[in-house]
Amino acid sequence: MTAAPVAPATPERTPAHRWGGRWPLLPLIATVLLVAVPSDDTSPWAVAGVPAADLLSGVAVLVCVARLLILRRRPLTPSAAIALGLPVVGLALATVTAADPVAALPGFVRYLQIFVLVPAAVLLLVRDAAGFRAVAAALVVLAAVQGAAGVHQYVTGTGASYMGENIRAVGTFGPSDVMGMATVVGYGLVAAAAYALRTPAGTPRRLRPWTAVTAALLAVPLVLSFSRGAWIATAAGALAVIALTGLRQAVRVLAVLGTAGVVLVGGFGVGSEMISQRLTSITEVTSAPDRSVNDRYTMWAAAAGMWREHPATGVGLKGFPAHRDGHASIGLSAGSDTAGAGQEFRKQPLLSPHNMYLLVLSEQGLIGFTTLVGSWAALLAGGVRRLVLARARGAAAVDCGLAAVGLMTWQTVDFLYADIGGPSTVLTGIVLGLAAWWALAEPERTADA
Repeated sequence: MTAAPVAPATPERTPAHRWGGRWPLLPLIATVLLVAVPSDDTSPWAVAGVPAADLLSGVAVLVCVARLLILRRRPLTPSAAIALGLPVVGLALATVTAADPVAALPGFVRYLQIFVLVPAAVLLLVRDAAGFRAVAAALVVLAAVQGAAGVHQYVTGTGASYMGENIRAVGTFGPSDVMGMATVVGYGLVAAAAYALRTPAGTPRRLRPWTAVTAALLAVPLVLSFSRGAWIATAAGALAVIALTGLRQAVRVLAVLGTAGVVLVGGFGVGSEMISQRLTSITEVTSAPDRSVNDRYTMWAAAAGMWREHPATGVGLKGFPAHRDGHASIGLSAGSDTAGAGQEFRKQPLLSPHNMYLLVLSEQGLIGFTTLVGSWAALLAGGVRRLVLARARGAAAVDCGLAAVGLMTWQTVDFLYADIGGPSTVLTGIVLGLAAWWALAEPERTADA
């Protein structure tokens, strides 16, 4: 393997030149930040029911297309085109073979947006490590805003209902999307941890400790979200980041975290009884599952049943709700109870298995599963490989690699307990794009300018 080519020295660029090179990032950054605004049907930020963040993601795709047509820049490399374009095969096949292709068409558009178009736009619009850091910083800012709102909800008792009290931190997403804030905060915590462990060169010394402080503070709203899946995914993402920094640093960091955990929990008694019960319930989901876990197992079994009946192409995109009752046992409840955070009590219908892998398998069959999950596996494996090589060569953009691999690890683990849906879904495309940039971009683009 030959060493990555080194970009030639360039003359010093003025602020105007730097701004001219960075403006294509604005739609991506706006897409991330606008996830924080309410996105219900009455929101002034939504157009025809489409959240503002999704609209901006479309603008980012159009900017990318315009740059390719006007500037005639080289499009995706062959490996990137295969990794990001392969899911289109399964999506198209699941749409045309669905019982009602017209009803499946919105699902095709949504999947195409999240798993193909937005990641490709990120890969092409992010020009260098500084651009990557700008988008990752937007994720951290969004997490800080949502996390602060979530902590305020817990302290003031204005959050979503949890065990009879309105204390569940959900940020601006409301009780109908209890995973939204947890997802955003998980992304921000993993990104902040990556930059805390490998601070980019040139960062002012006085700012360096704040990345670690930010990661630590984001752990508070994550815990108050009471989302077991987000806890597990964030732990996996953070551990991946720590492990890939190197053995010595990983041992030191884990020792510090372990000591801090013992002091906080054992010495000061940090952690309410509800949090302790929720944490303990992670290991009791098979011996003494609650109703939400029972419903999840029932829907997992229903998804597996759909796949067994249609193993190649599944029941079609958007087909899970229509086939659910025919495959679910009588033990499935009518829906989950939601209330609080400014919303009256209502039943939230169970329209997905809350497992992305089983959702893809049931709706797209083995063909769609192979193409989509294969794309994710290629991004994760390619990112880890490039990160190991970058560390060995002492590359300056290792922090970007840590963030990309950590975020991709978070996403793949979280998909075991969640699927796409809600206003935070567009961030999945951003995260996949950042992972693709690190794993698939040409070597000179992943170096510091």
